[in-house]
Amino acid sequence: MTFLAKTVCRLLPAALASSVPLLMSSQSAQAAVAAFPTLKVSRSGLITSPEQSQTSALPYIITPERRALLNTIRFAEGTWKNGHDVGYRVMFGGGLMGSMDRHPDRVIYSSRYASAAAGAYQFMPFTWDLVKRSLGVRGFGPEVQDQGALFLVQRRKALRLTDIGVMTPQLAAKLAPEWASFPTLRGRSYYGQPVKRFANLQSFYKVNLSQLRQIRDQRQEALSQESEGQGPKPPVCTGPTILCGMP
Repeated sequence: MTFLAKTVCRLLPAALASSVPLLMSSQSAQAAVAAFPTLKVSRSGLITSPEQSQTSALPYIITPERRALLNTIRFAEGTWKNGHDVGYRVMFGGGLMGSMDRHPDRVIYSSRYASAAAGAYQFMPFTWDLVKRSLGVRGFGPEVQDQGALFLVQRRKALRLTDIGVMTPQLAAKLAPEWASFPTLRGRSYYGQPVKRFANLQSFYKVNLSQLRQIRDQRQEALSQESEGQGPKPPVCTGPTILCGMP
């Protein structure tokens, strides 16, 4: 969830828990691959190139490193939904917004907490207003939500750390004031709310980034072959892998 004031509280309900198992060490990465969706069929696997960005009015290129962080934020915020795009429709409490034309700006009451957070990155209405004014985006669709989240990452001076491609405690701590589910250097939520363990975030990030880099490399190889007149080679599929079925 994004925060600009400490007075806003929310609870990460069990109903929003990710279907991806919590990963405690890098040794579990191989087993975790099978739990991930086929990234090519959802925005969780979408990356862009500098060439593509030149034809877009949106400011942020989506590299594997940035997409991996975006996916990790969704994992932490309970909107990962096994990578499916329905996560962009989630409101606080687990309900789904009926339209993505705009932020729903609707306060939901759950137990002792109330919040108007919505979307894959659980934007508060006032935070989304800041995004709209700063980026000039319209609507509340997945593409602009991704851009809004990267704007907030940059606002927290964490974009350079993101681009290194390593989930570090320092990176998580920089994002903790923006997303309460990210731990500070002390391992606690910046707002005293439920928080993900850093080890879980790091393991999720590593597996996700590895998959996204494979997608990027496979695309680059296909483009190189096409430019040389060889034509793209079909991917080799030996089991549940994100490369299966890719064009």
